[in-house]
Amino acid sequence: MNTTILQHFHPAIIRWFVREYQTPTEVQSRAWSAILEKEHTLIAAPTGSGKTLAGFLAILNALVTEGLERGLPQETRVVYVSPLKALSNDIEKNLQRPLQAIQDELESLRLPRVEIRVQVRTGDTPAGERTAMLKSPPHILVTTPESLYVLLTSDGGRKMLRTARIAIVDEIHALVGSKRGSHLALTLERLQALTEKPLMRIGISATQKP
Repeated sequence: MNTTILQHFHPAIIRWFVREYQTPTEVQSRAWSAILEKEHTLIAAPTGSGKTLAGFLAILNALVTEGLERGLPQETRVVYVSPLKALSNDIEKNLQRPLQAIQDELESLRLPRVEIRVQVRTGDTPAGERTAMLKSPPHILVTTPESLYVLLTSDGGRKMLRTARIAIVDEIHALVGSKRGSHLALTLERLQALTEKPLMRIGISATQKP
């Protein structure tokens, strides 16, 4: 396994990852190399190959590094889109665990905590949470294609999304070739037209033949 890619990460993240997983999978090493170079990236790999961390860890590293160097502004940087509401909730939970572990490693290194906020916005999100999210945006927004579209139709939603720099689309294989996928492609173009900087795109898919 290629462990040299880990040298590009913050020591707190390296310590947590090595303790938890020992070495990266091939898909993780290749994905991180591309993402660290700010390249658009498509991750196609079977279940159990660490696709979620392949898509997210280099991004978390960038947020941690920025937070330590100059503090993280209260703005949305990453938009994660999943076609499944249940998966959206799972992703939030799966992100919270490494984020807490990374915070613990920062403390053990006697470094300040970097709060990286993750929130879910789907059709089931209560109105009060939606309003609070617009006033205090998460750094990572986890949403569905339809909810992202709705956000782009409101003034508050567009203001929150204007600062996005990265769009991650999960389960691409479930969207490609469908009207829902075509609609999401248009929504992503609208998001790109809105953002202040070019949007890096990361796709995650199960393996497909062909």
